[in-house]
Amino acid sequence: MSFYTTIVRPVLFKFDPEVIHTFTINWLSFLGKVPGVKSYLKWNFGVKPDSSLEREVFGLKFPHPVGLAAGLDKNAKAYEALGAMGFAFVEVGTVTPRPQPGNPKPRLFRLPNDKGIINRMGFNNNGVEAMVKNLKKRKSNLIVGGNIGKNEVTPNENAVDDYLAGFNALYDYVDYFVVNVSCPNQQNLRELQQKEPLTNLLQTLCDANASKPVKKPVLLKISPDLTNEQLDDIIAIVENTDIAGVVATNTTTSRENLSYSKEFIDSIGNGGLSGAPETKRSTEVIRYLHEKSQGAFPIIGVGGVMTPEDAYEKIQAGASLIQVYSGFIYEGPRIIKKICSHIVAKSEK
Repeated sequence: MSFYTTIVRPVLFKFDPEVIHTFTINWLSFLGKVPGVKSYLKWNFGVKPDSSLEREVFGLKFPHPVGLAAGLDKNAKAYEALGAMGFAFVEVGTVTPRPQPGNPKPRLFRLPNDKGIINRMGFNNNGVEAMVKNLKKRKSNLIVGGNIGKNEVTPNENAVDDYLAGFNALYDYVDYFVVNVSCPNQQNLRELQQKEPLTNLLQTLCDANASKPVKKPVLLKISPDLTNEQLDDIIAIVENTDIAGVVATNTTTSRENLSYSKEFIDSIGNGGLSGAPETKRSTEVIRYLHEKSQGAFPIIGVGGVMTPEDAYEKIQAGASLIQVYSGFIYEGPRIIKKICSHIVAKSEK
């Protein structure tokens, strides 16, 4: 037990999840600008440098393998403070070319008994121009990834235009890109995961990337709900395009591994489930991709990383890097240091 889990989390969990989300991001954004605060956060939460933690993945050098998944800092407002808390990299977004409000509220729900979260936010964000404005203020050497999506009003046949717009707008301000076609909370978005439209989308982005002065890593974020045959298609797409790797996985539409009654879960409605109930499936997808491709491309492992053991299991399954989200909400910022300490201990053995 920690101060966060015994004192802070019970207080935060008394309030509406989205209200707390917004409050936390705004508070961290403010703290990141106060002189001395980032130094304090680094002193209190930062990860001690260790050569066994260092990673070079898709051409970028990471001081350790633990990053923050997309979805928390949607508009790139708090990445500096989050980096000071110990994350080696922070993925901002998902961002769309134009601002959009997302789905009707309520759209974010905690499942504390199972350490899970259901959300159907729907790519709510302030648009790529607002994100660029915030990223122009970056002062640290924190690695920042840009998670890009399409506006809901954009039909799938024109989706490439939205992804290109996000890519071009963010190119000068992020270190890598993640193409999000796997979020279950935007209507018909997952149709873009089919082999033909996905290949076309990724190849178009890769062509745009090749035309830039320096190519930046472009990764694909996939659903945990894909079949093995669909995962085989993903492997083939990675081989046939020039993308740098895969982020596995997004949230799931499955409602397995929950202790709540079906009536209660049905009352929440649609949305992507994350947290501990997703741990096993996410790791299975990582292992399948890594083994079937014979380690042909890097994988960022995300989905149900709630403990150091969860993170290490994903690394053993084939993940080069790890991202947390729900684990950060349930366990607090010390989870980063705990994961890294566990990796160091394992490497020493």
